[in-house]
Amino acid sequence: MAAGFEEDGIVAPPVSAGDGRLADNLVYFSRVLRRAGLKTGPAAAADAIAAVDAIGVGSREEFHAALSAVFVKRHEDQPVFDEAFRLFWRSRDLVGKMIAMMSPKAADNREREKQKAGATRVSDALTTDRPENANRKTPPEIEVDSRFTTSANEVLKRMDFAQMTAAELAQARRELRKLALPLDQVTTRRFRPSSRPPRIDPRATMRQAMRSGGDLILPRFRQRKMVPPPLVVLADISGSMSQYTRIFLHFLHALTEKRTRVHTFLFGTRLSNVTRQMRRRDPDEALAGCTDAVRDWSGGTRIGATLAEFNRLWSRRVLGQGAVVLLITDGLEREGVEELEKEIDRLHRSCRRLIWLNPLLRFDGFEARARGVRAMLPHVDEFRAVHNLRSLADLAVTLSDDHTKAADPRRYLDIRRVA
Repeated sequence: MAAGFEEDGIVAPPVSAGDGRLADNLVYFSRVLRRAGLKTGPAAAADAIAAVDAIGVGSREEFHAALSAVFVKRHEDQPVFDEAFRLFWRSRDLVGKMIAMMSPKAADNREREKQKAGATRVSDALTTDRPENANRKTPPEIEVDSRFTTSANEVLKRMDFAQMTAAELAQARRELRKLALPLDQVTTRRFRPSSRPPRIDPRATMRQAMRSGGDLILPRFRQRKMVPPPLVVLADISGSMSQYTRIFLHFLHALTEKRTRVHTFLFGTRLSNVTRQMRRRDPDEALAGCTDAVRDWSGGTRIGATLAEFNRLWSRRVLGQGAVVLLITDGLEREGVEELEKEIDRLHRSCRRLIWLNPLLRFDGFEARARGVRAMLPHVDEFRAVHNLRSLADLAVTLSDDHTKAADPRRYLDIRRVA
């Protein structure tokens, strides 16, 4: 489709936006991006045509940079755009393809390459408008006993967030709003009136007696006040964690609406407090505010340095009254682990429970071999996966009680010692 690209050192003559069907292809490419989840429209398509007309169609890198500057409005949309660009603007090279088809091939026994994040959404967007074959025969209707089969809801709950299509992601967000929220509570120093003994409230008793002049003294009772503990979330927004964190923020937004003390921090190479943005009523506006407030979305990560900044500036403010901390990261530290081990230990001592959510646990053969993972595991209370709807539902259940045996991090520490 993209005639005029530089291929094998030969530069074809530039093609303006008005020649051939390049303008039509740009409009269709904009529609593909919109179906894949990017926020594009007719204005963006017109800007893309103007940009290509201004720079001309020279090298593939320049063409990619021009379209990326027009269509990509959020950092987390860059991987989806790159995959859509790779699939949509492929070189035709018909002669090379014919030679490759007719040449003998040896059996390919190599391990299959893992599907890139966003590839499912892009392929689904590209095939949405494909016309159906009118001459296709209607398959016969077959009655199937589905009592022991897996429903579509169960499939969605087990599906990895990074491999969902745009429609599946929208459905997953709707399902997150229906999850049963945790009902955990802690005892505070304050009291509230109670109708049951044995703790007598002296002040309430005397106030009641003064109303009758002291002739009748009836005891009044009180009990400790129970409130949900503060929930502090430290979420990694680096390139490998962006998709999982973005979905988890929808679950966190539902929690923020029901609980008063929820503090949200995002970190990559720096720490950003987005608690105020997460309190907006509309979830899309809340996530858009988080994206605007963070400068290093889908960039690198410095776990140790950002935890040190949190412990120094925020721990005394938000880690009181039995706070629970949710740490969402893959643990792949790019720098030394000495600072990371020191700061994760300090964070663990400052809160009641420290729960580490790691999407790498979606792999059955996961082992604690990375230096950052080995440094963090001894200082967490629970080690859980966060890659699909089922894992988030399990997290909501575990927040309601203190049952930690199912997610004991010592399982992976024992594996490390054996290895």
